[in-house]
Amino acid sequence: MKIQIIGASGTGKSTLGQYIAEKELVKWIDTDRYIWQDDTFTKDYAIPERLKRYQNDRKLFKDFIASGSVFGWNPEGFMDRDLLVFLFLDEDLRMERLKKREIERGGDSALIFDENGEQTNEFIEWCKTYYNAQKPSDIGTYAEHRYQIEHSVSPVLKLNSDNSLETLHHLIIDAFHKQYKGRS
Repeated sequence: MKIQIIGASGTGKSTLGQYIAEKELVKWIDTDRYIWQDDTFTKDYAIPERLKRYQNDRKLFKDFIASGSVFGWNPEGFMDRDLLVFLFLDEDLRMERLKKREIERGGDSALIFDENGEQTNEFIEWCKTYYNAQKPSDIGTYAEHRYQIEHSVSPVLKLNSDNSLETLHHLIIDAFHKQYKGRS
């Protein structure tokens, strides 16, 4: 079982990936740990170190659930997956989730009020560009994800992440089993 979950920041990729990995007893790979050196998400690894970390995981784990994309710095990464899952979510709900997460991580000072009285920060402003970016090389955008979906050699499952974790888990595992009967 090799399943990769992609989608915009705030759609629940990591939460869902960890949940499925625990239920299916497989390795959960959070692709953020290839990029970021710590939980502050301010200091990143150089690409050679990212590749080394990715290659180590691929040697160690036959089965996995990967949350996130490596496409921007490793276009061949996870291409042998069995299923690509694309999560989407209502944009207002996604922004609410992101703001809540930013406050949980950084406290009340993590967000400022903009000229319209909306809470924001640099990361939130970047997240707002998800659907506006046009080039597949724009990492973490719909353009990148659309390119991956269109060129995927594995089946693609598109899911609204406003469903329960249990429902999403069931839909993903059911799609995997329908595609790969008899495989584990």
